[in-house]
Amino acid sequence: MKKLIAALALAFGSAQCVAEQAPKNIILVIGDGMGPVYTTAYRNFKDDRNTPQIENTIFDEMLVGMASTYSYGTQKDHTDNTYVTDSAAAATALSTGVKTYNQAVALNVEDKPLQTLMEYAKSKDKTTGLVVLSQINHATPASFVAHNTYRYNYNQIADNFFDNRVAGKFVADLMLGGGQKYFIREDRNIVEQFKQAGYHYYDNYSQLNSIDKLPALGLFAKKGMSYAIDSNEKYRLRAMVEKALTLLEQSKKGYFLLVEASLIDWCGHANDIACAMNEMDDLAQALELLNQYAKKRQDTLVVATADHNTGGLSLGRDGEYRWYPEKVKQITNSAEYMAQQVMDGAHVLKVWMNSVSLPIKPDQLTGIAEVRQQARAYVKEQKAKLDDPLNAKAIASLESEGVEMIANYITGLLSEVTLTGWTSTGHSGSDVQVFAQGPGAQHFFGHQDNTDIGKQLFKLIK
Repeated sequence: MKKLIAALALAFGSAQCVAEQAPKNIILVIGDGMGPVYTTAYRNFKDDRNTPQIENTIFDEMLVGMASTYSYGTQKDHTDNTYVTDSAAAATALSTGVKTYNQAVALNVEDKPLQTLMEYAKSKDKTTGLVVLSQINHATPASFVAHNTYRYNYNQIADNFFDNRVAGKFVADLMLGGGQKYFIREDRNIVEQFKQAGYHYYDNYSQLNSIDKLPALGLFAKKGMSYAIDSNEKYRLRAMVEKALTLLEQSKKGYFLLVEASLIDWCGHANDIACAMNEMDDLAQALELLNQYAKKRQDTLVVATADHNTGGLSLGRDGEYRWYPEKVKQITNSAEYMAQQVMDGAHVLKVWMNSVSLPIKPDQLTGIAEVRQQARAYVKEQKAKLDDPLNAKAIASLESEGVEMIANYITGLLSEVTLTGWTSTGHSGSDVQVFAQGPGAQHFFGHQDNTDIGKQLFKLIK
């Protein structure tokens, strides 16, 4: 807090004396679902237990303010004031500076397209890019490139990535993330269209270092990329950001880059604390890189925030004045990963011992086995009700529901043993933090609405 007050005093006190420098490059980082408790949890998660103090993190160093996140209601009633936003409405607020309703992708409440920051940057001849861990046509990145009334119209949004142009130019020169199944379909092969338009295409993360020129499209997974906790690759987001910087900084007129740590949100929806902390670690590494990059160049503004809070995370539960980050560290796979193995028939104790270095009670092992039986029975029963028993998509969806039943039980056990609390498997309406470094950072100090972030970025691009 002292650092924030000092920063505010410095910014406002020196504003009359120092001419403002407009940034040549702008990087917007979004930690999807990263409410304030996530950064607190991460600080404790990374704490060196051998020292008396709790060490600060990159989030503490870059913190400058807070932002409100409410949306303009739901798709059915644009004025019902739910106070709790979804990712599409929140991303639209950041990308356009305009409030909209939940599930809308860069449209206003009257379903009219709104100009996005990436579109505006392209109109100013800046090079543009996005780096995400979800599919690139997911709600957040989509709200910077495309326009749609419903965030889950993934195929239509993927089409829009190719069809939407600014003065004949594609909106994004660089796209890295997942989403193969939406861009390579029976009815349309958008990847092939991008290739014919001059884009260099890469379909595996192992090819990242091979990307050496723009325009480029990298789709590294069928949907979203795997969780960091389950991946053999360390700090993928940081590596993708570093590659993006080497490609974009060649632009003579500057660039706009969107970075999303997408999977913090997915871990939050799953109430999986170890999964969330590993995603936070990946984001922290990327922010360390960007913070140093902005300090060194002095022509690049980095603004980071969250779109909303997910899961209602709390440190401590059940009246206990404790939280156990050291136990969180002893969990080395996501609950989803463990649940899939259990569903496939693996020995329950073996699965636990391979992924969790914490004791488990016999009745808890029995509980996991019983939930597996329930999940299998549910899937079998629902399969029998299918009109088409060979419908692969429907079967896969049912099996996914079965895995989720087991994963929910496992996350309950892990939350109990680490004393991690959750109030929801959805979003909650808290404010989020704002972080900044570089020329123009002072515009994001103090409290603001999420639309104010978008509005200020428009001004700085101009």
